[in-house]
Amino acid sequence: MFRTVAFAILAAGFIGLPAVAAEEYWVARDAVSKQCEVVPKKPDGTLVVDLGKKKYASEAEAKKAMDALPDCKKK
Repeated sequence: MFRTVAFAILAAGFIGLPAVAAEEYWVARDAVSKQCEVVPKKPDGTLVVDLGKKKYASEAEAKKAMDALPDCKKK
């Protein structure tokens, strides 16, 4: 009985884990067009360059950081 309950709790925890996983965002610049953008995965460094060198917990934080970066200023 104890094993069944423990297994059920563990299984429910593993099933719900992806829903709880934190989103991460990076500020990146396209190597060709030189346009800055917020991306949901770490830039690879070839086509999209990581500008901020750090990840952000929310898209709003990343956009705020993007606006503050000198490489992303509108000319």
